[in-house]
Amino acid sequence: MPKPVPVPPSSVTTPARPTVAVVGAGAAGALVAVQLCETAARRRTPLDLVLIDPAAEAGRGTAYATEVPEHRLNVPVGGMSCYPDDPGHFRRWLCRHGESTVTAGDFASRHRFGSYLADTLGRAIITAHGTVAVRRLRTRATRCTDTPDGRLELRLADGGTVTADSVVLATGPAAGTARWAPAALRGSDRFIGSPWAPGALDPVGPSDDVLLVGAGLTAVDLALVLDRPGRTVHALSRSGLLPRPHAVAPLPPVPAPPDLTALPLRRLRTALRRHFAASLRDHGDWRPALDGLRPAIAALWQGLTDEERAEFLERDATRWNVHRHRMAPATAETIARARAARRLRVHAGRITAARPLDDGRIAVGLADGRELTVAWVVDCTGPGLRTDASDDPLWGGLLADGLAAPGPLGIGVATDAGRLRDARGGTGRPLFTLGAPRRGELWETTAIPEIRAQAREVAESVLAPLSRAPQATRRRPTDQFGLPLSTHAAAAAAFRSGLGRVVTVRAKAAEAFTRATALDPGFALGHAALALLGHECGADLDVNRELADAQRSVAERGDDRERSFVDVVTRRIRAHEADGADGAGGEDGDRALVAHLDRYPGDAFALSIAVPTIAFSGVGDLDGSLAGRIVERTAPAYDGHWFPTSLLAFVRQEQGRIDEAGALAKAALAAEPASGHAVHALAHVHYESGDHRAGRDWLDGWIGGQGRGAVHRAHFSWHVALHELALDDSEAVRRRWFAQLAPRQVNGVRALVDSGSLLWRARMSRNWTGAVPVDGVLDAVARDLLERPATAFTALHSAVALTAAGDLPALRRLRSHAAGADAVQREVIAPLCRALEAVLEEQWTPAVEGLRGLLPALRRVGGSAAQREVVEETLLYALLEAGQSDAARHVLEERLDRRASPLDRRRLADLPG
Repeated sequence: MPKPVPVPPSSVTTPARPTVAVVGAGAAGALVAVQLCETAARRRTPLDLVLIDPAAEAGRGTAYATEVPEHRLNVPVGGMSCYPDDPGHFRRWLCRHGESTVTAGDFASRHRFGSYLADTLGRAIITAHGTVAVRRLRTRATRCTDTPDGRLELRLADGGTVTADSVVLATGPAAGTARWAPAALRGSDRFIGSPWAPGALDPVGPSDDVLLVGAGLTAVDLALVLDRPGRTVHALSRSGLLPRPHAVAPLPPVPAPPDLTALPLRRLRTALRRHFAASLRDHGDWRPALDGLRPAIAALWQGLTDEERAEFLERDATRWNVHRHRMAPATAETIARARAARRLRVHAGRITAARPLDDGRIAVGLADGRELTVAWVVDCTGPGLRTDASDDPLWGGLLADGLAAPGPLGIGVATDAGRLRDARGGTGRPLFTLGAPRRGELWETTAIPEIRAQAREVAESVLAPLSRAPQATRRRPTDQFGLPLSTHAAAAAAFRSGLGRVVTVRAKAAEAFTRATALDPGFALGHAALALLGHECGADLDVNRELADAQRSVAERGDDRERSFVDVVTRRIRAHEADGADGAGGEDGDRALVAHLDRYPGDAFALSIAVPTIAFSGVGDLDGSLAGRIVERTAPAYDGHWFPTSLLAFVRQEQGRIDEAGALAKAALAAEPASGHAVHALAHVHYESGDHRAGRDWLDGWIGGQGRGAVHRAHFSWHVALHELALDDSEAVRRRWFAQLAPRQVNGVRALVDSGSLLWRARMSRNWTGAVPVDGVLDAVARDLLERPATAFTALHSAVALTAAGDLPALRRLRSHAAGADAVQREVIAPLCRALEAVLEEQWTPAVEGLRGLLPALRRVGGSAAQREVVEETLLYALLEAGQSDAARHVLEERLDRRASPLDRRRLADLPG
């Protein structure tokens, strides 16, 4: 994140706008700051945000400052997002930062997670720039007191003060006090009380034996650092139990039994033992049962009496912790190897004495009479539970002054949903906390999944009284079709620019929508548009992040139409992500889109989505009849505008109404010569009517003129090359491919759909001599897009490109993916891959049978007839290779009945007999 300018020791006075101070800039403080910045920016709530923490970098704290690569998170990547409503955010961040193969089940390094926190905070600060002014004070807060005007004053260790309208105490776990250690041990220079302090372990010699007091995750991390040949590391705890490992292949959580919260502790123990036993019996693992309890843990803890909680801490807490807070599998393997080699020895016991030895070492006496002789003793007992027992002057002062009260059993502090209760039980002060200080109330409150939810809750509570009420009478700007937009004029202008580019199929629509959301981070339609362009058009965007922003924004500031549109986009994206989605966008998404257009026929963006054209996959419509009815029903809302005419032209050519499609396309182009939809429709009209020379010349001229700014220029070039291929002009096809379709010109999904498919067609028709340069195409496409495509349409072209490359293993991996994906991939793409595998293996009879059987089902894949025709071309190739001349003749004659083609006439003439 950007490094804020240091503020010298001085008093920071409150400006005209509200000030929020966050004390602590570790994980909890960073997560609160992210939520404050982003929520304030969405709501246009001016704010001064002061982060108070002595650390050099915000976000790391103690936990994530370690640079030891073996120090891994103890929660998988999929559970470590900064955002409760965007669980994949951390994984996507890792993918964008060089770890493209990471999965949600992997365990990242803690240092990497600290970098993620810092980067996410930095981006949030940039997003909120102009609305939220952020300052970092690299010092500690030592006191918090009331001011006469109802605010709060923080005194700082450097002598300065901060007066704030609200204060969030994100101080993390209370530091341990080592009161368990005998005085002789605490006073020894061989005792390391703060192992995470910089340089704390530097004095440990290469052959020095070390005793770690505590056997939890802190001890595990230090054992990884200290493990080396010639050294013995001892780990001592009362139970002698190490954390259990996570499963290498974890199973889904098993939901907790109902009505557990009403049970007393004795009966709760029995019910949970049965729950774990059932999981072990049914799944061979206790972990799913424990993981299924996680959402209920706070309620279970709150359902206990104080006496029962004390009994739990005495009898159950140790076993709970070693099973609940587990090691990453790789960490567990390393620890197991160290134990097997006797370099790590784990003991159960309690220290009762310590005495120095003449050689500088220290003899540590245990309660059972044993004695361990080591060079160093390291406190790994972790944070203390009681806030009032810590040495933190800030919390000590709050408790002494009555501004805070201890939590249950003296653990942490008492709050009302994060707002501190004072000694009288009141919650009137704007004083908040989250994370470890709430442990007495929630028990499970120190892991990122809980802290991020609390951060959002605290930010909402802080900002709620500061946010301005919406001005209902203010006239809103509109899009170019007259629909109101819940944003200001500048962002609306950028949105209109983006929408204009969408309806004309011109480049830089994503840039325009990005500008709109930068001007107004709470503009829901801008975020929804970006999510859709990333999902369906391959724009380089974080789809899930934009979708989450759209959902947050429309909930806070959006009218009925905007909420409906965001819901449509959400359903389309989620349908493609979920197994079992049937067709483009899924039936549920299609129904929502049709219903939206029935209510809001003038929503041009929604109409663009509905019609399967060059830009979007459209509704799951096998014959174009639904898309045609949608355009016809909505057209009156546009009062003769060329846009619905251009869409109807494309629908009509898909329905085989070629003459009508040509007339509609020409009418739209007369009104708007840059209309990409109309040009696309006319390109298909020329191809399907066999007018290849006229189509080639007209489209080539348009590409060099009005089409220079087209977003899918490569696809228009593909259409020209298709004419050249039909004309049997090998040299023209090669020139076109290298000039306009080679990877240096095209990348991503367009390289797959246009460049790769053309090479395969050219090779099969003997219009490309020598090896086809398909490897460059594959290099231009992300591996996930090739082998794990989200849509059947992309999957078809992945299969074609992999066949052109002769990559049989990758084709099999694609088939495996398709077999577990949505219904169209299972029923069309998986059999297609199997047939293409037969092509590569030169098993021509099964290839012919498989390809022929798929032809009637290809409409389900989406795209145009001209694109799907690549499968028929492959069938013709297989027939010719199999020597089935009569069957090949039948196919060619049928094709020539559909349209003229010098290429097909040549192939027909070349047949024997």
